Amino acid sequence: MPWTNEHLQWLQDTGETITTSCGKTVPIYEFRYDMADEAIMSNWARHFRNHYCLDCDLPILKPEGMSSSEYLLTIKFPNRSNPGPSIRAGDFSEILVADYLQFLRDYYVPRTRYDRKIIGNESSKGSDVMGFKQIDHEPNNNDELVIYEVKAKLSENSITNVLQTAINDSSKDETRLAESLNGIKQRLYDRHDLDGVSVISRFQRNIDAPYKTIYGAAAVLTETSCRLDTLAESNSANHVAATNLEMLVIRGQHLMTLVHELFDRAANEA
Repeated sequence: MPWTNEHLQWLQDTGETITTSCGKTVPIYEFRYDMADEAIMSNWARHFRNHYCLDCDLPILKPEGMSSSEYLLTIKFPNRSNPGPSIRAGDFSEILVADYLQFLRDYYVPRTRYDRKIIGNESSKGSDVMGFKQIDHEPNNNDELVIYEVKAKLSENSITNVLQTAINDSSKDETRLAESLNGIKQRLYDRHDLDGVSVISRFQRNIDAPYKTIYGAAAVLTETSCRLDTLAESNSANHVAATNLEMLVIRGQHLMTLVHELFDRAANEA
C-alpha cells in the first residue's frame, strides 16, 4: 500500500501536558510542518490521496474525459466551500491521528474510511480511527483494540473545548463497535485483503476471546484556537469507560492553510 510516514517527523512531543478537571494527564503535541519541503509534501500528498482513491484505481473510476485532478477535486474530495472546509479539517485530523497510532505506536490501522464515501462533503459514519494489536495468530487476552474519537478546530481564533466534545462522542463508540468492525471487514474483503479480514475477525470475538479495549479522545487545533486552560476544563468522569480512556492534543500554526495545500497537491500530482 502507498503509505508513508515521513511527515510524522514534524509531529513533536512538546513535553507539555494539561491536567483535566477529572485528574487525567494529557500530552500536547506540536505539528511543525514545512510546506517548502517538496519531497515530504509530495509523498504525504500521495499518502493522503490514496485514502480516498488508490492511484491504481484512478484511471478506472474517473469519468471518461475527466482529468484525475478534476475527478478528485469535484467528486472524491471535500471541496473548499461550505460545508467542505469542516469536512476537510475533520478528515485531515482523523488521518493524522491514524498515522500517529500506526507509525508511532505500532497499531495496525486499516485505511478504509474514505474511499467508499458517496458524498465527499459528508463525514464517514462509524468510529473515527480504530487500531489493532494482535500478539500472535491465536487470540490473546493482551491483544489490544484502540478506538479514537477525533475532533478538529482548524479555523483561526475560535475557542471551543473540542476535547470535551471528543470525550462525549467517544462514549458512543461502545455501542457502534460491532457495526464499525463489520464495515472495516467488508471493505477489506472487497479489496481481497484477507490478512486484514483475519485481524478484524479476531476482534469480533470479544465474548469468547476477550481483549483489551482502549478508548481515545483527540483534539486537533490550529494554534490560535488552542487554549490549554479551556481544554483543561474537560471532564471524562461520565465516559462509559473512563478508566480506559486516553487523550491527546495536537496543535499547529495555520493548519487550515496546510489542509487546503495538501488537498490541492494531492489532486494536482495525481
